Amino acid sequence: MTTTRVALCLSFAFLFYVAQGAKVTFTNNCPYTVWPGTLTGDQKPQLQTTGFELTTGASNSVDLPSPWSGRFWARTGCSNNNGKFSCATADCASGQVECNGAGAIPPATLVEITAASNGEQDFYDVSNVDGFNVPMSVTPQGGSGECKTSSCPNNINTVCPADLQMKGSDGSVIACKSACLAFNKPQYCCTGDFNTAEKCPPTKYSEVFEQQCSDAYSYAFDDKNSTFTCSSNPDYAITFCP
Repeated sequence: MTTTRVALCLSFAFLFYVAQGAKVTFTNNCPYTVWPGTLTGDQKPQLQTTGFELTTGASNSVDLPSPWSGRFWARTGCSNNNGKFSCATADCASGQVECNGAGAIPPATLVEITAASNGEQDFYDVSNVDGFNVPMSVTPQGGSGECKTSSCPNNINTVCPADLQMKGSDGSVIACKSACLAFNKPQYCCTGDFNTAEKCPPTKYSEVFEQQCSDAYSYAFDDKNSTFTCSSNPDYAITFCP
């Protein structure tokens, strides 16, 4: 084989590797079934699956293109009634197991990933900015740099303030709203005159989330200890109830 053909083969192999991007593996350690949802950002095409069922102890993987940016979450209490699929928490309102480009209706715990190309730096986090419904973690597999686990392992529903509680049909707390969702005021949503970190400090409500899950975003400007990085094209493991 000529040097030129070898170089071309290597180039195509590299392009294929970059195009494939990362693999995200979901594992459900919760004592109940969850229905993960996926959403690609920036008006880009959605992944090959945008929603699926994951029973207790089960795992499933999804391939990401490269670069990619989007979010993942878990729906709970789902059922199919007369052909319409719906969930008690984090529903995407598609009427199907697949979310088809629709995001989670808050409150919902989110894992957010921005995967770079060419071995550049990825960014990832667990976020309770849209409230909380299920404990989650995200861990890079391989890669270089810090590559630490971002996790919200505690069940915030058990300590959710009364005015943030979302209750199920049996009266139990099934999710915890953010103060922004509960009150829709600029000082909680960090909007309007409160759209900077200096003008939108933590509140007594966001501090509840922070105390339970210090590695996760508790509100919009909680960047200091909540954003994580990893380079060199890592894969990711997302765990529900880590």
